[in-house]
Amino acid sequence: MKKLINDPSTVTQEAVEGFVAAHEDIVVQLDGLVVARKGGAVQGKVGLVSGGGSGHEPLHAGFVGVGMLDAAVPGAMFTSPTPDPILVATKAADGGTGVLHIVKNYTGDVLNFETAAELADAEDIEVATVVVNDDVAVEDSLYTAGRRGVAGTVLVEKIAGAAAERGDDLQAVLAVAQKVNAQVRSMGVALTACTVPHAGKPSFDLAEDEIEIGIGIHGEPGRRRIPLASADEITDLLLEPVVEDLGLSGGENVLLLVNGMGGTPASELSIVYRHARKQLEARGVTVARSLVGNYVTSLEMQGASVTVLVLDDELTALYDAPVRTAALRWEL
Repeated sequence: MKKLINDPSTVTQEAVEGFVAAHEDIVVQLDGLVVARKGGAVQGKVGLVSGGGSGHEPLHAGFVGVGMLDAAVPGAMFTSPTPDPILVATKAADGGTGVLHIVKNYTGDVLNFETAAELADAEDIEVATVVVNDDVAVEDSLYTAGRRGVAGTVLVEKIAGAAAERGDDLQAVLAVAQKVNAQVRSMGVALTACTVPHAGKPSFDLAEDEIEIGIGIHGEPGRRRIPLASADEITDLLLEPVVEDLGLSGGENVLLLVNGMGGTPASELSIVYRHARKQLEARGVTVARSLVGNYVTSLEMQGASVTVLVLDDELTALYDAPVRTAALRWEL
């Protein structure tokens, strides 16, 4: 194992400290490795909190800031954070009008965020929860009951964050988050496995000429292993189930996200995007918004995922709204 680390047991702590130091104009660090919006909770604004195991950077700490999350809770590598730091984040994000928990659908995350919400309720903080489950690859896995939450989580955080920033109340922000989750689908591929530092070896075995279609962001098994194919052929295998699950028939406006798993060059992500866009347009679907890059990674895994979100005027306006985080930022 070759990694730029000091000690496997301190990777998450040192990574969070370095991240916060590099972005001290946007975020601060609180107890339990919680990363929070600098300046504290915005009074009168619904707070947004997300989190999960580390190793998926920039998710989630990279999306803390104006227009997205108010706090993020990193767990140990590929391991859910416990309820206590989630409660710290919830309290830090509370501006007096409630907090939305955005939770990827993994059993540990769901249970720990539920417990934290109960603890917050005992302190008179109203919490609503959206569970993101955009992965079409499998219905159930070792880690989930139902579909996994993957790259679509970024779009839930961005659009719900914009709704909170414009002043929507908790139930309205929740409704927007649920709407995005209902209209977004993803599927990924692994060309190589990743190595969790404390494990010291790849999380699964892939032959040099094999790829795994439908992989999860922790290395969970996908739909099937196949021989290495061309970029266009692989993109078709990712896009077709997404299109089918969304029931796209032409005339829709969509956001197309091609997400890298951490070890894939930007040029290869652009090749995937190129073909995915052509295929959508051939079906009469308009790609109105695009995002290409590393947003929900799996350490150094080589691979990518394709995400499609069906847009309407409201979701488009919220996506376009200003955002200022370490990993995503733009102005009107």
